[in-house]
Amino acid sequence: MRRYALLILSVTALLPLAACTTITPEERRAADERTCAGYGFKPRTDAMARCLLDLDLDRKADLRAFRAQQDYRWSPVIVERPVVVRRY
Repeated sequence: MRRYALLILSVTALLPLAACTTITPEERRAADERTCAGYGFKPRTDAMARCLLDLDLDRKADLRAFRAQQDYRWSPVIVERPVVVRRY
């Protein structure tokens, strides 16, 4: 019974680490090259270089948009209450 509890505890502790995956720049480049090759671009051509550049620029634009959305979500809320001044 104790082994079973220890097994469940270790799997539960390691599960969040398994969910975190990082991709190295070399792996990202290889994946991008496979994507562009899948589109029909030939290796070592200007068209392939342009495809790789476009993928990188799209990735950076997505990251900027995500960060802008996060900044907006966590920015302080400003509440304005108009002051009405009546003249008699």
